[in-house]
Amino acid sequence: MLPAADQALVDALRGAPGAAQRRAIAKTITLLESTRADHRARAEALLGALLPATGGALRLGISGVPGVGKSTFIEALGLYLIARGRRVAVLAVDPSSSVSGGSILGDKTRMERLAGAEQAYIRPSPAAGKLGGVAAQTREAMLVLEAAGFDTVIVETVGVGQSEIAVAGMTDLFVLLQLPNAGDELQAIKRGVMELADLVVVNKADLDEAAATRARAQIGSALHLYGAHGAHGPHAQAGARWQPRVLQASAAQGRGLDEFWAAVTAFHTRQSASGALAERRQRQTEAWLWERIEAGLAERFRHHPAVAAALPAASAEVRAGRLAASVAARRLLDLFH
Repeated sequence: MLPAADQALVDALRGAPGAAQRRAIAKTITLLESTRADHRARAEALLGALLPATGGALRLGISGVPGVGKSTFIEALGLYLIARGRRVAVLAVDPSSSVSGGSILGDKTRMERLAGAEQAYIRPSPAAGKLGGVAAQTREAMLVLEAAGFDTVIVETVGVGQSEIAVAGMTDLFVLLQLPNAGDELQAIKRGVMELADLVVVNKADLDEAAATRARAQIGSALHLYGAHGAHGPHAQAGARWQPRVLQASAAQGRGLDEFWAAVTAFHTRQSASGALAERRQRQTEAWLWERIEAGLAERFRHHPAVAAALPAASAEVRAGRLAASVAARRLLDLFH
């Protein structure tokens, strides 16, 4: 049973769209991001109350190299979807916050039209230098937004690396944006990240249509070599197999959004009908469980009195090369009861 104030927060969050709901969303996510024990306890109780109303949104991950036009693309897509009756939330993973410890709100200022739309909600996710923290906070924020009735949740991340793997592991469909001069860019992208992509969009195609067409062919050939995926595993149903597609778009001109959304819908329909989407989410939820267990164990380990007392000397020995890291780890783990 929730306290009256928290029940009122849940009611406002589950209520009609408007200023009261937006305040409730912001307050709940702030509680989820807090590291204070009392805030976390409240947040977890709130999350438990909201959980039955979650899971109904299409979860879309979008990434790409800096300068590819992610914010422009997401704003154009968000406005496109709102015009078709959908409610759109954007969770922008902000890596720059690893320096200051907080978000610079860059995406919110770059997506002014979308941020001002009644049927949209934009929330930066501060990284604070910890990828696991971003993954946890973003997953929880996604559930809050689903409970508030948003039917499309977009998770945006910057760069190509571990953050992309984390975002692909919490969304239904992962989109990689590319520039028209993808010949050089393709070499810089790790195969592992390309293999995660369900859709690749060559954005800014208006800058050089010929280059964009060449990039689309190049990337399509590369993805064809990687093979179909989407069923995720040797025992998945054949009907869920998906050959990643490559599209062209110009978000600044609003071109290509119809084709993009048609591809997203086709993917989501196929994955839902085959049961692959449910399986994907179950795997993601289980992975989240173990991620939180491991993070919690690491935190408890560091604060264990015997470990805390022995850790400085063990670290010094390892740094000096007098003790193997594996031996030091075993000895410290033996102290952890």
